[in-house]
This record gives sequence, structure tokens and C-alpha cells, in this order.
Amino acid sequence: MPSTASSPRAAIRPGSGVAAAHRTVLVVDDDADAVDAIATVVEDAGYDVMRAANGREALQRLHDSEGRCDLILLDLLMPVMNGWDFRRRQRETPAFAHIPVFLMSAGAHLSVVRDELQATGCVPKPVDVAEILEVVKRQCR
Repeated sequence: MPSTASSPRAAIRPGSGVAAAHRTVLVVDDDADAVDAIATVVEDAGYDVMRAANGREALQRLHDSEGRCDLILLDLLMPVMNGWDFRRRQRETPAFAHIPVFLMSAGAHLSVVRDELQATGCVPKPVDVAEILEVVKRQCR
């Protein structure tokens, strides 16, 4: 097995217990405070995080990273481009279609929307950052 000592991206971060730094999560939400809270917890656990305030920005982040993303945490209700439109465009783009999406929304019919959008899962808002971190750990193995 090759040594990981020469690769800082493969290094295990203190306290994380996993070699997570090579995994990237995209957090898409128009609530800047929510994005900051989620991103901080996920980054502290050793994952890379991209941030976007709406679906259009999220598509641009995916394009800029050449689709290198392991999980998308997606709000549904956003200005400019909402979660439904983002998810449609994501699924239509071969380079991004494979990336799992976890929905974050306050809607009462979240499980129905999850099925409609073929999302991996969902978390009700307000989100519990510990729950989000568990989702990230499960999805980014």
C-alpha cells in the first residue's frame, strides 16, 4: 500500500478519524448563516466544502471543479435558481449527474419531493449540524 504521508489531501486530520480531506461537499442554500454553520462543521471534520447561494452558483461551482464533488446538500427554496431547477440541470449534465443530492428543506412533503427529485435523502430544516455531519460521513465513505 502506498504511503499517504507525502499527500496532504490524503492525510488524516486530527479528531476526524477518517481520511476525509479528499472528499468534497457542495452546500447550496440562500441562507448565508446556515451555509456557514454547515460548512464549518463539515470542514472541521476534514472535508473540503464548496458553497453556493443558489442553483446557478452551484452549477458554476460544479463546472469550475470539473464535477469533482462527492455530495450536494441542497436547499429547495432559493432565488435565482431553486432546488428543483438545479436538480433538473444537474441530472441533465453527464459530468454532474452521478453526484448524490441530500435535500434540506422546511417543507412538510419533503419525502415526496425527495422521490420526485430522485434525491439520496433529506433533512428537515432547521437542520441539526450534527445530523448533517452524519449524513456527510455516510455518503462520503
